[in-house]
Amino acid sequence: NCLDNAVMENWFGIMKTEFFYGKKFESVASFKEGLKAYIHYYNHDRIKQKLKGLSPVNYRTQSLLLTNQTVQFYGSDQDGLLVLLFGFKNKAIM
Repeated sequence: NCLDNAVMENWFGIMKTEFFYGKKFESVASFKEGLKAYIHYYNHDRIKQKLKGLSPVNYRTQSLLLTNQTVQFYGSDQDGLLVLLFGFKNKAIM
């Protein structure tokens, strides 16, 4: 089904346009480092009109606060991606 990958295909298109095209990377390590920085920028700093002028993380945090849910920073995985625990009525879900 082509709709299964629509969200990821859209994200890859944005990432390639904003981060990849027109740049030359000295090594795979410098590419990975730049990609991690871009992902952080995309999630924490890049505002979107669809999200009422907020970044994705700020929008989700605001939504959770309005619905009485809590967000705890849990850590990061081996690639440095953010891992969060969402609690709702004292039950942790991932």
